[in-house]
Order: sequence, then structure tokens, then C-alpha cells
Amino acid sequence: MAAVIAVPFAQSIRLGAVPGFLLAGMAVGPSGLSLINNITEIGNLAEIGVILLLFVIGIELQPKRLWQMKRLVFGMGSLQVLLTSLLLGAAGYFFFALPLKAAVLAGPALALSSTAFVLQLLTEKKALISTYGRGSISVLLLQDLAVVPLLALIPLLSMPELGIGEDIGLALLKSLTILGIVVVVGRFFLHPLLHRIALSGNPEIFTASAVLIVLGTAYITELSGLSMAMGAFLAGLLISDSSYRHQVMSEVQPFRGLLLGLFFMSMGMSLNLGLLLKEPILSISVVSALMATKAAVLFAIAQWFGLKRENSLAVSLLLAQSGEFALVLFSLAHQTDLLPDVLFQQLLLIVLLSMLATPIFAHFAFRLAKSQKKQAKTADSPPGAPLVIAGFGRVGRRIGDILSLSGKPFVALDCDAMIVESARAKGYPVFYGDVRSTELLKAAGASHAMAIIVTLNDPSATKEVVLSLRKTLPDTKIFVRGRSMSECCEIKEVGASGVVSENIEASLELARMALESVGVDEKSMKIVLNNFRQKYLAQLSSTNKLDTEDN
Repeated sequence: MAAVIAVPFAQSIRLGAVPGFLLAGMAVGPSGLSLINNITEIGNLAEIGVILLLFVIGIELQPKRLWQMKRLVFGMGSLQVLLTSLLLGAAGYFFFALPLKAAVLAGPALALSSTAFVLQLLTEKKALISTYGRGSISVLLLQDLAVVPLLALIPLLSMPELGIGEDIGLALLKSLTILGIVVVVGRFFLHPLLHRIALSGNPEIFTASAVLIVLGTAYITELSGLSMAMGAFLAGLLISDSSYRHQVMSEVQPFRGLLLGLFFMSMGMSLNLGLLLKEPILSISVVSALMATKAAVLFAIAQWFGLKRENSLAVSLLLAQSGEFALVLFSLAHQTDLLPDVLFQQLLLIVLLSMLATPIFAHFAFRLAKSQKKQAKTADSPPGAPLVIAGFGRVGRRIGDILSLSGKPFVALDCDAMIVESARAKGYPVFYGDVRSTELLKAAGASHAMAIIVTLNDPSATKEVVLSLRKTLPDTKIFVRGRSMSECCEIKEVGASGVVSENIEASLELARMALESVGVDEKSMKIVLNNFRQKYLAQLSSTNKLDTEDN
């Protein structure tokens, strides 16, 4: 109930969903109304949300995507993480007297920004492909990658005696061996397993299998001495190149959203507001220093990598906060007694206050970059999002061939595992999944697609897909294959941008060949056929349904 009230309210005032969950947790936790006190039990369940988050990030971090943005990702992103980590870690150790191990973790953790928060803000402003949007995303991608070594660092730092000798060497060797085994087993068995399950045609079993892969891999790595989050990330990385990755993501996303929200609420419940009330000036000063340091480092690096002043400022302001991964890392470190309870509470408060300040910083960032808005359409902008083909049967495949000949990228989806395997063997970018799932279409990139082409052979499924797409993507072009006039009118009414009746097109072509064979001149034939086509299009665009089908 707290989440249902707090999250929409936080979004309505431009705070975003993550601060909404945190505020909801604060309201019902011990520091608020004390309605919930069993924080430990909730935290254990909420950890599954973190596992699913790392799994989804593993799927999305495709090597090809990283390589396309390699200069900004590995250049600007790496410098930001390294320099900010050193500055914040040194400040924690020398000025705030943090223990060395805590400072080694706190610096890099606080250097990470909020991927969920920043991407939400960029999406709302339609700035994902702007210059400052691409710069921000590049840094966020590298930060997501940096989470992996930080997850491996926690068990090493929590060792009773951390030396540079045999202990660390053996721990690293053990970790690499376990990770190698997981990668080899996953590479050779995950895809065949998913293919066999997809052939069964049972969506419930596919859902169960997707969740089992995530939790099973996480559990195995935990038994081996590594973190569950590390195992989940590896599982996602192994599926990232699979034809089943979009369907797996769509199955996992609802669980991830609910349980990750529960994780943020548990963080809010754990927060001790007494620290803020006791020394408000100190807390606000520390948060201000944190955000100023991150912004200054980001601005200097962005300038060095050729971004204009306004865009550099926008990137630095958008990424000045600490994010959800800092919460994840601090939570895991607290569980291993790496962070004492008081220090954990202080770090939690710093992260939360920085996230709550982000909408203000973002407002100034967007105003600064407003003069540069036209850069999103310049020649150096990345190519438009690919077209999405829903259904890759005979019609979908022909459309794919035409798009390929035109040099236009596309992504295709089909729920027949045999069609997917056959098409991928021939080099088509086809993925397995039920296109009626909104989560699947989002995972496949429909949210940023220039157009979506629906070629399903099932009329009811076609209408369901079009209706769902039009509600979630009101501005996207949706072109649909129909079979009869009445079916095309129904599809048009639920939101299709354009509908083509395959019966009409077949009739026109057959009539053309017949008229040509009986000696009708080409000019008269074109007039007749064009008039018929215009009449058909006029009927289709009218709002009244037609009860008669074309023959």
C-alpha cells in the first residue's frame, strides 16, 4: 500500500520510482510509522530483486553494443570510475577516518550513478540519442560493468586477514575457476535447454525455466563462495547472444520490478532518520561535497573527450548522484560485517539524499542542454532504432529480405522455435517470443523502434498486439497485415497506422494479369486498378465497420 501511494506521487513530482520506493520504506519502517519491523526477513526476500537486476543487466550488456560505443564507454567511463573512486576513497580514509577496507569499497560504490533514475529522466525528455544522452549512457554502461569486480571484491575484503600473499591468490584462483566452469557449462547447455523447452509450447514451463536459470546459477555461485549477484550477472551474459534472450527478459521483468522495488523499500526501512535530524548540516554538506566532486570530475573528462561545454555540464549534473548499485554493494558489505551498522546507516543516508537531489540537478542539466537539442539529429548521431517485425513466417521473411536489400536494420520475433532456429541459421536477426507480450516487445527495442510491422496469421492475436502497442507506444508507426476488408477495418480501429489486405493485393495482381492477357491497354488498366485501390483505401480509412468481406 505504501508503494502504491508513494511511487506514483514521487513520479508525479518528478522524483522518479526509485526515490518513491525509498520514501515508502521510510514511511512504514522503524524510523517512520513503525508499521513494519521485520526488516531482515524482508531484506532476504528483496535480495532476489537484486539478483534479477544483475541478470537483466548481464543480458543487456552485449559485447557488440559496447564495442559500437567503445571510445566513450571504455575511455570516458573508465576515467570517471577510476578518478572518482580514488578521490572519494581517499577522502573517506583521510578526512572521515573510514577503515581502509571500508574506504576501498565506499569510494568505487559512491562513484556509481543511478542507471534506472538517469535512463528514466532521459527517456521522459526524449534525450536518449542526444549528445549528452549518449555520453551519460556510455558512462552508465561502464559503471554497470564495474559492478562485477566490486561484487567479487566484497568477499576478498571481508576475509579475516587480507594479505598480498597466498590468501588473495588462492581466493582469486578459486573465483576464476568457478566462473570458468559456470561459463563453459552455460555456453554449451543453456541454449539447447531453452530450445527444448520452447518446442514444448508451454509458456508456464518457459517462465519457470527462466526463473530457475537465474536463481539456480546464483545459488551455485553462492555455494562456491561467490555472491549470488555475480552468478546472476553471468547467467544474463551467457544468454545475451541467445535467440531466446528477449523472451527470457520478458518473463523475468515482472518479478524483477516487484522484488527490486521491495529491495529499495527495505533500504528505506533500514534508514535511520535520526542521523539526519541529529546533524542535518553535516549530512547535507557531505552530500553536496560528494555530488560536487562527481560533477567536477565528469565535466573535466567530458570536455577532454570533445563534448561541448553545455553537454559536458549536462552529463556531469545528470550523473552527480550515487545510485542503486551503491545500495546493493553496501547492503552486501553490511551482511558480511565489512561495514559496521553506524557506517552503513551513514552511507545509506548519503546515497538517498543524493538521489532525492537528482531531479533538481536534472532540471538544470536539461535547461543547459536545451540549446544543443538539435544535435540529436546531426549526421554524427547513431542510426535510428531498427524496425521490429512481429511474426517471421512467409510474409515476415519476405519483408525482412526487402529491408535487408534496402540496408535497413530490423529485429524479428516469432513464437515458433523451429522458425527461429531456421531463420537464425540463415543469418536473420530473429528471436524467440510471444509478440503479444508487451514486455517482450520492449525488450526487443520496440520502445525506440521507428516502426513495427505485424505479420501474424491469427486475427485475434493481431488485434491484441496492435491494441497493446498503441496504448504503450502512442507515437510509433504500426503497419499490419490483414486478410479481409472487415478484418483490416477492425485492426485500423484499434490503432494501426496502416493495414494491407493480402486478399486485395492478390486480387489486384491477378486482375492485372487477366486484363493484360485479353488486350486491355496499359493506361486503361492502370486507371481501373488505381481507382479500385483508392476505393479500398477510402473504405479502410472510414470509421464505419464493413460487414461484407472482399472476394
